[in-house]
Amino acid sequence: QVQLVESGGGLMQAGGSLRLSCVASRSIFSINVMGWYRQAPGKQRELVAAMSSSGSTNYADSVKGRFTISRDNAKNTVYLQMNSLKPEDTAVYYCYADSNFRSWGQGTQVTVSS
Repeated sequence: QVQLVESGGGLMQAGGSLRLSCVASRSIFSINVMGWYRQAPGKQRELVAAMSSSGSTNYADSVKGRFTISRDNAKNTVYLQMNSLKPEDTAVYYCYADSNFRSWGQGTQVTVSS
């Protein structure tokens, strides 16, 4: 199992940018997929972005063109660059890693004000 620690959340005005980081407790080189989910109050958790070890990516339609996922294997870190933030992006963002089973981070709050 891998432990994941997210950081970078906070309060931002609409139109602004934030970068989330997710640091893993061990090498992520062999982890098949890493990514980000989010959960807004009263809503189900939804996939935001994912990236495979080969570099392929997948984004929710609602964030395409605004969010970018990347991974730095040397730093055991996955990033989520969020630009042109909207109030509807407000949620707790969770990092995950899929190897033999799924591991989750504790989440980081992102709040976007209008």
